[in-house]
Amino acid sequence: MRILVIGSGGREHALVWKIAQSKLVDKIFCAPGNGGISKQAECVDIKADDIKGLLDFAKKEKIGLTVVGPEVTLAAGLVDEFMNYRLKVFGPDKKGARLEASKVFAKELMAKYNIPTASFKIFDVASQAKAHIDKTGAPCVVKADGLAQGKGVIVAKTTAEAKQAVESIMEDKIFGDSGNRVIIEDCLEGQEASIIVITDSQEVIPLASSQDHKRVFDGDKGNNTGGMGAYSPAPVVTKELFDQIKHKIIYRAIGGLVKEGIDYKGVLYAGIMITKDGPQLLEFNVRFGDPETQAILPRLKSDLVEVMLAVTESGLARLRSLSWDSRACICAVCASGGYPGDYEKGKEIFGLEEAEEMEDVVVFHAGTKRLSDKYVTNGGRVLGVTGLGNSIKEAVNKTYQAVGKIHFEGMHYRKDIGNKALISSGTPFQPKLRVSPK
Repeated sequence: MRILVIGSGGREHALVWKIAQSKLVDKIFCAPGNGGISKQAECVDIKADDIKGLLDFAKKEKIGLTVVGPEVTLAAGLVDEFMNYRLKVFGPDKKGARLEASKVFAKELMAKYNIPTASFKIFDVASQAKAHIDKTGAPCVVKADGLAQGKGVIVAKTTAEAKQAVESIMEDKIFGDSGNRVIIEDCLEGQEASIIVITDSQEVIPLASSQDHKRVFDGDKGNNTGGMGAYSPAPVVTKELFDQIKHKIIYRAIGGLVKEGIDYKGVLYAGIMITKDGPQLLEFNVRFGDPETQAILPRLKSDLVEVMLAVTESGLARLRSLSWDSRACICAVCASGGYPGDYEKGKEIFGLEEAEEMEDVVVFHAGTKRLSDKYVTNGGRVLGVTGLGNSIKEAVNKTYQAVGKIHFEGMHYRKDIGNKALISSGTPFQPKLRVSPK
């Protein structure tokens, strides 16, 4: 089978890496791909939002399965177009992708189907949003309605910060039309976790739990980023807690989508805040997380392509279980200096071979470009250095040993990925059997 993976980041490199292990695969293409992906797949110079170009390529190359990485591609309706030509594609259609493409749509769905989440108000006029902030105070969370590359959520500690966030989003248009509407919601306190499941609207298979690190600096300080690292499993997500998330959030969401006439197929990602009152939903994503995928897939022993094909055929029920490596996995992101703000490209990357030669270490490329026999930086998040270990501590040590072998001008990375897991208690939930929302 010929596989097309769409995207160019670390998540897509992890997907290509895992898909390449499948006995069902003959050849992998990636559009547009990156420097590291080019070692395992043929990179195609087609942008991830060029729906016609991707469709023409898939038809010409007789692609047996297309796997969509970025949310922008899903929101643009690629799945709908591919399905019109009876091409198998893994991911939700345009209606389902609204769960991420519109935070307003997602919050209204949560409210309608009694999914636990923070109290919220929706505004399409900046002055009214700022008046609401004056009335309710801070801390609060200001969210742009549309897609913003993971940066459209601002946690404001003061009313001044909250009103400035509204001005930046709605008046200065830092996220373009994605900021035509904002959500202002209560600020939840607790520890975050990422719960990712695969579904065909009838059955659900959970993936291993993980925890992302959004802030740019150690100790969760600084601006939000697309993600500076992740670890799996997340000890804070025990079996008991997962059962609550499953019944109160995942099942209600999928059931609600069905009632709304949406046949949701693909990945459903729930960003969870674990509060003193139980799990609360922060947001939904409609694709694999980045960098969570880089910490989860190295632990997956099962054939990912078999799972994806089952979803496209509404046959997830035939898969009784997934097999998981019991070891822990850590992914630390090496970013360009200045990220998530302005940064320079074209910096040569040194030490990749030394890091990749380490046992149980995988270096996933994100913002890289291959120039003959060397790699240079080509984005904000450059690499995801991933290590496996018999414990979180062992995985942390291995990962940072590998990070220490890599260097490029201005390289920045957090040094505390996995620290929360080291101080957490409890046995993390380990997914084994599929679960049914029926």
